[in-house]
Amino acid sequence: MAEEKKESMSSLKDILQGVLSGANPRFTADSEIWEVWDEVVGPAIAEHASPVKIKKNKLIVHVPESVWLQELEYVSETIKEKLNQRLGRKAVDKIIFRPGPL
Repeated sequence: MAEEKKESMSSLKDILQGVLSGANPRFTADSEIWEVWDEVVGPAIAEHASPVKIKKNKLIVHVPESVWLQELEYVSETIKEKLNQRLGRKAVDKIIFRPGPL
């Protein structure tokens, strides 16, 4: 009985860690992306685009409206290359821009 409870608690711990890391991107190994974002993209883009999540090397970035989405899709490869260069590794394979809160 006690062994069952211990396994159950361990699972709960794993679940909570998963939930917390999903809720706050700074818990992930790729948290450096948030630290260097403004520097890499510059103040004009940083004001209108904010990374919100990375999963399987796909970076989700929120923009305030579809106009920004379209504009940033044109430079997404450049941003991706600059991010990876600044981080010293291939952290981002693709950037996906979506309308959403900044």
